[in-house]
Amino acid sequence: MRIPDKFLAFCNQLRLEKRVIDIIKYRYESITQRLNTEYWNSGSYISHSLYTGSYGRGTYIHGSNINMLFQLPDEVYEKFNNYPGNKQSALLQEVKSALDKKFKSPVRADEKVIRIDFTDGICFELIPCFKDKDNFYTYPDKDSGGSWKTINPEKEITEFTSANQKWNKNLKRLCRMVRAWKDKLTVPICGLLIDTLAYNFMKDWKYKNESFNYYDWMTRDFFEYLKTRDENQKYWLSPGANHFVWRTGKFEIKAKQAYNITLEALDYESRNKERPANQKWRDIYGTKFPVNRH
Repeated sequence: MRIPDKFLAFCNQLRLEKRVIDIIKYRYESITQRLNTEYWNSGSYISHSLYTGSYGRGTYIHGSNINMLFQLPDEVYEKFNNYPGNKQSALLQEVKSALDKKFKSPVRADEKVIRIDFTDGICFELIPCFKDKDNFYTYPDKDSGGSWKTINPEKEITEFTSANQKWNKNLKRLCRMVRAWKDKLTVPICGLLIDTLAYNFMKDWKYKNESFNYYDWMTRDFFEYLKTRDENQKYWLSPGANHFVWRTGKFEIKAKQAYNITLEALDYESRNKERPANQKWRDIYGTKFPVNRH
């Protein structure tokens, strides 16, 4: 296989099957309808909900959690904001109880989200929230006695969608490829930081408007970029929304390893040694990268 054909096949392997997309959509709509019934006196399965996280940004690969927001009425905020004790914990427990009426799968309230763990391994993380006139969402964090936090995921989603179109759809593909690397080598880096760093890299990458012909170089150049980050930098700002995205570990060491493996893969490719080249790509990206079976 030619290099662009291999990376095209790899990127296609990272996309979800239609069957899985349909399952996610059905569950998203079921959660939305249950909470609309509980809080809005409505049977709508689309109102007041929003995909967020990697699924909302279009950078999701199988195995990640599905993140979503559900907007609650303002009077619910007033009710819980006057609640004695941990207001945020009480709100999360009430929303959990509403979902318990619908789902047999385990539902639990964590620090900031309601988790629904389905038996097929798909996990939904729901943030109950309140939307203000500036399109910011206030959500509960029950940790350390409880507090209200704000986010604006719509700005991130809009910026990612715009940049991805502008850069020949390379941004979201790179984000999914890097997630495969994270899963393969258990890299200590969260999904939003992957997307943020991929966005920052792509802004200045010389070949950002090219296509699969350059994905071997994109791999090399991105890991070179990643391995040279300042290990003392604690956070970055997310594209569009400028939210703090915190470091969860030192990813630079494994980025350097991936960069070195990429150089080996490129050397094999230059000498038409496809089998060892493919194995090197797999050492970075895992078994979804295609191999020559001839």
